[in-house]
Amino acid sequence: MWKKRSIVAYTYKNSKGQTYYLHSKEVTLKGGRKQVIYYFSRTEDPKFSLDAVPADRVVSENPRTGLPLLKKK
Repeated sequence: MWKKRSIVAYTYKNSKGQTYYLHSKEVTLKGGRKQVIYYFSRTEDPKFSLDAVPADRVVSENPRTGLPLLKKK
């Protein structure tokens, strides 16, 4: 499971100048399968913060809203 750690969260500044923090959380799906989800938030939560983008992902930005998101490489 996830260990509580004090890290500096990965930050992303979008084209509108807003800062977002990268988080991850393990969720259980309806069928009982567990999956890790990644999301950006305007506020930092040390419990779920990540210090780097996962190796198999790349940061992208929604051109209309400016909301950052992770895509698989």
